[in-house]
Amino acid sequence: MKEHNILTESKQILIRFSEVDSMSIVWHGSYVLYFEDAREAFGRKYGLTYQTYFDNGFYAPLVDMQFEFKQPLVYGDTARIEIEYVPVQAAKVVFRYRIFREKDNVLAAAGSTTQVFLDSRYKLVLYNPDFYTEWKRRNNVL
Repeated sequence: MKEHNILTESKQILIRFSEVDSMSIVWHGSYVLYFEDAREAFGRKYGLTYQTYFDNGFYAPLVDMQFEFKQPLVYGDTARIEIEYVPVQAAKVVFRYRIFREKDNVLAAAGSTTQVFLDSRYKLVLYNPDFYTEWKRRNNVL
């Protein structure tokens, strides 16, 4: 079996007032934004940004998101989002996430996202676009 690179990135965030509910606990919808922040940081590090998709004539919308709450994050906490690329053969981009509360390194949340490819006419693409296959090759995740 061929060995693949493990591509990861992490991002530190400060929990802001606008991200919490009336109990000062992070509102569940904020985790969507945290996952997005991690994808953008990953894209900048590895050259797979949303602009990369656009420049190559594709879109990559989310079609699945899983989220599992473990421990609360509250207003003023600092958290670390870890993202890992999951290599798959299919024409999709899959990531796993773990969010840790920094003060005690407790796992606060975990999840995953799946994106597919659409062409410029918003039609589903069932093959790995050439630019993505080349990106996978360069990063040894093919």
